Amino acid sequence: MAKLQPPVAWLPKFSLPALVLATLFFVVSLTPGLVPRDTMGQAVLSGVSLAAGHAIGLVLSALWHRLEFPPLPLSVQAYLHGLAAFLCLLVAMVALWQASEWQNGLRAVMDMPPVDTVRPLSIAAGAAAVFLALVWFARLSWFVVVKMAAALGRVLPGPQAFLLAFTLTALLFWNIGNGVLVRAALTAVDRVYAGLDGVFEEASARPAEPFKTGAPGSLLDWEELGRTGRAMIAAGPDRAEIEAATGGPALDPLRVYVGLNAAPTPEARAALALAELKRINAFSRSTLVIATPTGTGAVNPFGQQALEYILRGDVATVSVQYSYVASWLALLTDPEYGVETARAVFATVYDHWRSLPSDARPALYLTGLSLGALNSELSHDLHQVVGDPYDGALWIGPPFNSPTWSEVTRNRNPGTPAWLPTYRDGRAVRFMNQHGRTPSTAAPWGSFRILYLQYPSDAVTFFDPRAAWRRPDWMSGPRAPDVSPDLRWLPAVSFLQLGVDMMTAIKPPRGYGHRYSFDSYARAWAMLLGHQDWTDAAIDALVRHVTSAPE
Repeated sequence: MAKLQPPVAWLPKFSLPALVLATLFFVVSLTPGLVPRDTMGQAVLSGVSLAAGHAIGLVLSALWHRLEFPPLPLSVQAYLHGLAAFLCLLVAMVALWQASEWQNGLRAVMDMPPVDTVRPLSIAAGAAAVFLALVWFARLSWFVVVKMAAALGRVLPGPQAFLLAFTLTALLFWNIGNGVLVRAALTAVDRVYAGLDGVFEEASARPAEPFKTGAPGSLLDWEELGRTGRAMIAAGPDRAEIEAATGGPALDPLRVYVGLNAAPTPEARAALALAELKRINAFSRSTLVIATPTGTGAVNPFGQQALEYILRGDVATVSVQYSYVASWLALLTDPEYGVETARAVFATVYDHWRSLPSDARPALYLTGLSLGALNSELSHDLHQVVGDPYDGALWIGPPFNSPTWSEVTRNRNPGTPAWLPTYRDGRAVRFMNQHGRTPSTAAPWGSFRILYLQYPSDAVTFFDPRAAWRRPDWMSGPRAPDVSPDLRWLPAVSFLQLGVDMMTAIKPPRGYGHRYSFDSYARAWAMLLGHQDWTDAAIDALVRHVTSAPE
């Protein structure tokens, strides 16, 4: 019986195409993406890129030999291999030295201080470790395929035995990874986030005002709101703060939050939300907003505050938690996570809203950030609302797989960039980023309106699975102001870069990446709600007042 080779014997065999492509992929992985990277993230990205280039090179080498092209003389091969190895090493060293300049160029775009070095030796060592681990895993997989094919070859023809062995090995490792490792990791992560959700913070003290969720007389217990729910209810502004900022009369804004532990089913939590809205007389306000939270259950405080300042407190917001796991993790593992809850909440609130006289009910808007934007979009369908549509939606940082966002961006008006498109005459759908809105809109807002707030450097929105084989549309034409001019597309590597950027999209300063600022929220709400009194100068004054206030 053949014995399993020791790990040293599994080191990659030399191949000229593999060497060249691995070096090329490594160098491109060091170029800037949408957000700056730390040393560990860069090392993992570069190691995976090395392995991808090496694997493609080995496939090309095998194809060359399989087609029986005549080999080069051994002396020529030795010369080319030596020259290629020297040049690849030199290019890799230059790229590691240049990596600091590339990263600092992106940091300058985002108003971040430069770094002296990106620690090239640490990146090189980490990338090498990741590369070797992946190569050893690949050779282990191949070892299993060969041994299984040999055993099956006793009863099946050779090609059939190999195909069956390859399929069984793929299923084996997939089930081990997806069913054991991934499930164990997700269980551990879920426990961590569940623990965080139960943490009580001093800044989120139980309110005494009867119109607040969790206060005495509320239908919901303060303990069951969860950490993110308690933070939403306890946060400002109150009427006095709004009056001080706006210089006019205001109301205390109303907020309802139902935690994941408040009821066992989405329908029961939705019913609790409606009952609490009725208890505090929320339908008497001029505007009602259904805010679908992120995966962690959070409602962005800057967006909530901006909404309440713009409407001078005359607004009620309702939100129902569906998980406490980070949005990017839920997006990668289960893209429709939370849809069931979002649909239950929308149907419950919308049906009651629709039953009210049209002249005696609030304007109804939807909003959501990140995974909340996706679930908010999926919370209803056209047939459900076509007879009596709600007023509009503000969706912030919509994930790349949001159906309406994808369709509208794909069918944008010719000549408009994918990172700030114009759709038809702008009557129903508009886009804006931190620098403003789409400049060319031929028509005023209609009665139903959708506004997308998106930063071009937000990989949650601009991640593109097709980047593995084609250049994303947002990379073509003029670059957005917050995207590095040094960003380049290369098959496979750009896909890996964007994947890492999506997981680290909240690391840039506010106003870039996936970190949306109070300024952007305020301008977005003012535009969507059509409040003409909120001029640019008035919003500038509001932003100065709010951002300069002590926390």
